[in-house]
Amino acid sequence: MMDEKPFPAWSRSVDECLKAYNVKLGKGLSSYDVEKQREIHGFNEFKKEKGKPLWRLVIEQFDDMLVKILLVAAFISFVLAYFEQNETKESGFEAYVEPVVIILILVLNAFVGVWQETNAEKALEALTEMQCESCKTMRDGYLVPDLPARDLVPGDIVELRVGDKVPADMRVAVLKTSTLRVEQSSLTGESVPVLNGTQPVLLEDCDLQAKDNMVFGGTTIVNGSCICIVVNTE
Repeated sequence: MMDEKPFPAWSRSVDECLKAYNVKLGKGLSSYDVEKQREIHGFNEFKKEKGKPLWRLVIEQFDDMLVKILLVAAFISFVLAYFEQNETKESGFEAYVEPVVIILILVLNAFVGVWQETNAEKALEALTEMQCESCKTMRDGYLVPDLPARDLVPGDIVELRVGDKVPADMRVAVLKTSTLRVEQSSLTGESVPVLNGTQPVLLEDCDLQAKDNMVFGGTTIVNGSCICIVVNTE
C-alpha cells in the first residue's frame, strides 16, 4: 500500500493522504486493511527492551579503542614507575601519580557513561507512560469510542478533543472547531501551545515545528477538536 520511504503526509492534501492509505473519513479502515497494516507496522507501542544490569553497563564503557589504549598506557606507566622506584630505592607515591591519574580519568568516564545510559532508559520509560490508553476511532463504518491506542495502525481515522493525549503521529484532516491548539513542549520545547490547521506544508523536507498540520504522539490537545489520519505508529 505504501512505499518504503515514509509518506510525507504534511506536504500532501487531505485527499491525497486518504488515497494513499486507501481510507475514507466516514468509514475508516476495514478489518482486512487493519490486519494488513499490522503485519507491516505491528502494534502502536514502544518496544521496551530489558534493562542492562549495572555490571554490563560498566564493562561496556571500557569497550572502546581509545579507552583500551589508555588502559595499556596506564599499565606501562605503572610498570616503568615500579622499576624506576626499585632502581632508585626510593619509596613514595610520586612515581605512580601518572598511572593513577589515567585510571581515575577512565573511572570517571565510565561513571558518566553509565549515568547517561541510565537516564536514557528512564526517558524511554517516561515516554511510554505518556502514551494514552484509548481513543475514538472509525473502523468498518462504525465509531469505536474506546479503541486501545496500541491497536492503531497507519490509515486509522481518529477523533481528538480537548484534553486528549495524541496516541500516534497523525495528519489533521478536519477541524471540528474554529481553532486547534496542541501542547507539544515535550517535543519541541515551545512554551506555548501550537496552532494547527489542515493545509499542506509547501516543503516536504522541513523541521517538526513547521509541520503545523500534524499532531504527534505524546502531545496533548489543549483547545479545539479535530479528525485525523494516523500516519505513523511507534
